[in-house]
Amino acid sequence: MNQHTGTWIGGSGVTVTGPGHVYIGAQLQDSDKPAFRRVAEDQLRRLRYILVTPPGMGEARAVLADSGTVVLDGVPGSGRSAAARVLLHEHHRDSGVFHELMPGEEGELPLEDPALVGTGDQLLLDLSAADDRRWAAAQAVLPALRKAVHEQRAHLVVVMPHLGVLDPDLQYCRVVLQRPPALGVLRRHLRLHGVPPEEYLRHDGTVTGFLRANRPMREIAEFADLVRRAREAGQPGDGFGQWCEAAGRARDDGRREAAALVTKLREAPQRALLISVSMLHGAHADVIHRATEYLLSALGPASEGDSPLRQRDLAERLIEISATTAPNGQVRFQRLDFDSAVRTHFWDHMPDLRPHLGAWAASVVELNDPHVVTVVRDGLVERVAGEYLRTGRADGLGTLIEGWSTGTTSRPLLEAAVHALTRGLADPVHARDFREQIYQWCANRSLKGELAQVLVRVCADVLATSHPDQALVRLYHLARRERGTTRARQALCDLVARSRRLHRMLLDRLARSDLSPAHLGIFLQASDPELLTFRRGTSHALIDEQSAQRSLTICWQAALTGLPPRQWQAEARRWFHWASAGTGSHGGLLLDLIVSAAQQCAEKRGEVFALMYACARDAERTGPGGAARAAETTGLLLHKISAAQGIAPATRPETSPRGTRP
Repeated sequence: MNQHTGTWIGGSGVTVTGPGHVYIGAQLQDSDKPAFRRVAEDQLRRLRYILVTPPGMGEARAVLADSGTVVLDGVPGSGRSAAARVLLHEHHRDSGVFHELMPGEEGELPLEDPALVGTGDQLLLDLSAADDRRWAAAQAVLPALRKAVHEQRAHLVVVMPHLGVLDPDLQYCRVVLQRPPALGVLRRHLRLHGVPPEEYLRHDGTVTGFLRANRPMREIAEFADLVRRAREAGQPGDGFGQWCEAAGRARDDGRREAAALVTKLREAPQRALLISVSMLHGAHADVIHRATEYLLSALGPASEGDSPLRQRDLAERLIEISATTAPNGQVRFQRLDFDSAVRTHFWDHMPDLRPHLGAWAASVVELNDPHVVTVVRDGLVERVAGEYLRTGRADGLGTLIEGWSTGTTSRPLLEAAVHALTRGLADPVHARDFREQIYQWCANRSLKGELAQVLVRVCADVLATSHPDQALVRLYHLARRERGTTRARQALCDLVARSRRLHRMLLDRLARSDLSPAHLGIFLQASDPELLTFRRGTSHALIDEQSAQRSLTICWQAALTGLPPRQWQAEARRWFHWASAGTGSHGGLLLDLIVSAAQQCAEKRGEVFALMYACARDAERTGPGGAARAAETTGLLLHKISAAQGIAPATRPETSPRGTRP
């Protein structure tokens, strides 16, 4: 099912790249389309609405609520993965994030690592396609994972391989989901598509024949979508029977009819028109005409033709390929889903066309025509990407995406790159390949053109919705390498602001890095004291954890000695403001950490203490808690500095609101 999602890209300009650094241009901006995170939430809500509750779902809910873990079993095609997502969505809370666990992939912690689980997280471990070795390895560490899930009040759904052997200790978590009634699933989809109940409740022979086989839930959903499209394209007076019959013909006869038509049409212009209509199905006739000319040009030099007045017009040529133009100018094949059959035929049987079609699609995406609207561009990209993925050419699609993002590119072409990469990440077969490709781009490649900003958007808005740990690692690499912008850094900080676990992971990674100026720039932005002291509905804040305190101290010490004072003083000022804003014991802890970091600055310690105190004095002018409270915070800081230098007792005596400031 096609989902028209994308990201708005605006502005212009070409960037210059150098070895090892990422330069992100000004073309990819925030979108006025639905954000990917919102789209993901909408899809989950839609999935919950459309899911016909399978027998066993109630038991699965009870086991998950009682133990925090449920292991789902069932025959392939019964909708286990969809049920797992619905179960987790029902436990969604603001304090946690959804995380599809992918053990072994870059950026994923081992399943037994307690840091994998955050408070209130919803974890999906889909091992339905795992072999015996992977399943046994996962079971060996499930007790440690379940312990972390229990301690963090999180929820874990495991989808086990059908007929797999489950450890006796986990049998009480196992629930077998039965196939929901196929007819009920079809009717639920038809209702969602707006087909009236008085239509789909009728008995129909085509439906009966289709459902006689044990169809996977995916095929039932696809057939329902064909019925919807047959209804939309049908003649007045057609009913449910005619729609289902058309849907059945499209499933069974489309490829054979497409092959026969291609065999009949031998001339290049005929076949170019056929390809253009199949790839731009539903686009305006003007777009079809120009796209056909582009394709012919891409395949070879234009021949000396007759005057346009002596050539056959588009309407006549469309009749030859069984297509028509609607009153609004939209061109469609007369037979349902024939565009898919034509695309499949050309892609499968004329592989030499594939590189040309990728370049041709780019030229159409950039076509300056009022009829080339977003839905046309997105539809074209969806179809091109779909053919690459269907034929197992994920590498070819990756090359195409990189080409669209480099050189002299444009806003529409960057949108196309984002859309194609999103399509690759959503593909159940090739998603892992694209996650690995994105990692290689972010961490190891010298990125050219505007590929970096495409990666920032996809990592922040697409990958983060299901694989937040991997998104963090990839954004981290982009942020440490970017120059001339802080877009990747901002996306990284926005991501960790949603999860204390991710925030902890980033601080730990920074503390273990070489603490270059780029790393320290990330640290200063990621060390927001409000986030560090926010409890998020738990018993303690991140700053209360010893590991976080250690990371903060290490990074602060490096910032105080490795950056110009004006760079670290801005963040220090924010810490002083938050310390004076009434944060309870956390105010003193913030001061303790930054003083402890300064104390470790060796020969620069005295200079750093002086600069820090001057910064606190300056911060009094803009303190949120008023001048008196800010002055008291400065006095407390001065006392801690004096104690660190051995010239004052560790315990501060009672003072006036002005503290001990000279």
